[in-house]
Parts: sequence; C-alpha cells; structure tokens
Amino acid sequence: MILTVKVTPRASKPGLAVEADGTLKVRLQSPPVDGAANQELVAVLAEAFGLSRRAITIAGGAHSRTKRVVLDGIDERRAAAVLATLASSRG
Repeated sequence: MILTVKVTPRASKPGLAVEADGTLKVRLQSPPVDGAANQELVAVLAEAFGLSRRAITIAGGAHSRTKRVVLDGIDERRAAAVLATLASSRG
C-alpha cells in the first residue's frame, strides 16, 4: 500500500488528518534535521496503522514535505478504514 503524505514538521501539536483529496496530513513536533521528522513520521504511521516501524518505508520525498510512504503488511481495505476513521474525526 502506497500513501501520499504531507508533513508539517515543528508543529506545536502533533496529529493526523485526511485532506479532501485523500492525502494524509501529518503534523510532527520534530524538526526536519538529521532525519528526526522522518523517524517520527514512521513511528506515528506505525501506531496509526497498527504496524511495526520496519513495515513502513519512505519511498520518495525523504527531504520534502510531500512524501510517498509504503506500508507493508496492510491491505487497502484496512488502510481505507483507518483513513476513514481519521477523516471522520476531523473537525
């Protein structure tokens, strides 16, 4: 499963949200220095999707705010359920 993720590093409050176009928006407290924000992103996604950190790979955009992330060990239906839960809790 591949997701497009928009990251906001150095956010005052961490969190996850789904934008209207289906893009996952992730607010991180870590700065984008020495891979800290990417490490926090992997940890946040692992917790949200119930995966191990090793099951998550940043496939593109490692130095960008918009990233392509590969989630191994999750099917589209389960991922869609998690995203739907996130989308319904926004507000």
